[in-house]
Amino acid sequence: MTPEPLSLIVPVYNEADNFPKLVREVEGHVPRPFTLYTVYDFDADTTLPVARELAASRPWLRLVKNEGKGVVGALRTGFRAVGRGPALVVMADLSDDLSGVPRMLDLYRRGARVVCPSRYCARGRQIGGPWLKKTMSRLAGMTLNLIVRFPTRDATNNFRLYDAALVNELGVESSGGFELALELTAKAFRRGVKIAEVPTTWRDRVAGESRFKFRKWLPKYAYWYARAVLAGVERKLGLSPSESPTNPTRVAPTRPGVAA
Repeated sequence: MTPEPLSLIVPVYNEADNFPKLVREVEGHVPRPFTLYTVYDFDADTTLPVARELAASRPWLRLVKNEGKGVVGALRTGFRAVGRGPALVVMADLSDDLSGVPRMLDLYRRGARVVCPSRYCARGRQIGGPWLKKTMSRLAGMTLNLIVRFPTRDATNNFRLYDAALVNELGVESSGGFELALELTAKAFRRGVKIAEVPTTWRDRVAGESRFKFRKWLPKYAYWYARAVLAGVERKLGLSPSESPTNPTRVAPTRPGVAA
C-alpha cells in the first residue's frame, strides 16, 4: 500500500519576508510528495502576493482562506483541508527545524499518530525567545512528564506532526490558538494513542510580527495543563477511553475552498 503523502499546514500573518525562505527550507528538507497549505486570514495579508508567485511554479503550494479567526481558526481550517494522513504544523517564522521531518514522518508511518519535536529532551535546544515564556514552557512540559508520564517534555511546541483524521475526530476546543498543541496532545494521551518524541532546535523569529500574547493565553494553557494531568490520572485508574489499533473511528472531512 502506498503511504499517504505528507501535508504541511502553515498559518500566516504578514509573513512576506519569511515565506520565500520557508519555501526554500521545505524544498531542502521535506521528502516528496507533499502539499503545503498556506492558511491566511485576510486578502490584504502581505504573504499572499509572494505565495501566489511561488505557487505558480509549485503545484504543491496551495492557498486556503481561514474559515474562522486567528491561529486556532487557521489550524482548524488546515486540518479540515487535509482530511486524513500525516499533517505537519509549521510556523512561517522560520523558528522550526525542518531537518527533522524525515525522522518524524518515519515514526508516523511506524504507528505514532502524534510526533512531538522537543526542545527540552536530550539533544533538543532552544535559541532565543523571551526568558519567562521559555521558562514556563519548559516547566510545564517537564512537570507533566514527571507527574503523569506525559509522552513529551515539550508540551507547548506547535511544531508537531499529527494524524489529520485523529485531529478531526477529536475536535478543537481551543479559542486562543497556540494552546492547541497541548490540547490535542492531551486528548491523544487520554485516548491512549501512540505518541512519539524527537529532539529539535527552535530559534526565535528574526522578521515579521508574532501573534503570541503570553498573558492573554496563560489561563488557556493552564486549563489544558490541568486536563493533561487529569488524563494521566484517568489512565492510571483505567478510566480513559482507548483506541482500537485495528479499527480506529474516522469521520468524513469537510474540505474548505482552496484558492489558486
